[in-house]
Amino acid sequence: MVAQFGGNRQALNRVQGDFSCTVEVREAIPILKKAYGDSMHKVLHIGPNTCYVVSRLLKEEETEAWGVEPYDIEDADGNCKALVRRGIVRVADIKFPLPYRPKSFSLVIVSDAVDYLSPKYLNKTIPDLARVSADGLVIFTGLPGQHRAKVAEVTKFGRAAKLRSSSWWVRFFLQTSLEENEAAIKKFQQAATKSSYHPNCQIFHLKSFS
Repeated sequence: MVAQFGGNRQALNRVQGDFSCTVEVREAIPILKKAYGDSMHKVLHIGPNTCYVVSRLLKEEETEAWGVEPYDIEDADGNCKALVRRGIVRVADIKFPLPYRPKSFSLVIVSDAVDYLSPKYLNKTIPDLARVSADGLVIFTGLPGQHRAKVAEVTKFGRAAKLRSSSWWVRFFLQTSLEENEAAIKKFQQAATKSSYHPNCQIFHLKSFS
């Protein structure tokens, strides 16, 4: 079974007023480190507000981190714009292949971004994310029923988020020949239990393409 969790926190994670799995990624970094170990040394994060995650990852010892921001960053803060100038974060439309060679990163983490893609683009984007990862792909995606600010979403992302069920994702992974990473799922669940970590997002662990 794909690892996926749902929490009942009263105060949902929010970035700029919208529910965010990107905040969840920051909270999950200690758990991810226990699950992936050495694979956390070279990480690519993809999603809205990626500077927020990359800044946190760069504070970890022996961790290199890069980010891809799929949307406009005109309103980004100075720290984020500095990361872009340094080439650590780039702005790129993930509906098209990423400009990285196969297995460029040990671990690829994506949050929120896939919720805004139609199945047509998901069929191309998620296999491409698996292509550029060497040791795994982790997907943080919203749970059906979570509230997001529709007007703000459509303005920024071009469409409202489509929050899909775990069964929908499992079927999608099978159809696109993506295999669940059972070892990572088990380690992540064990670490989450020990740390009393209860995420508000679904978390899927997939193997990289061999």
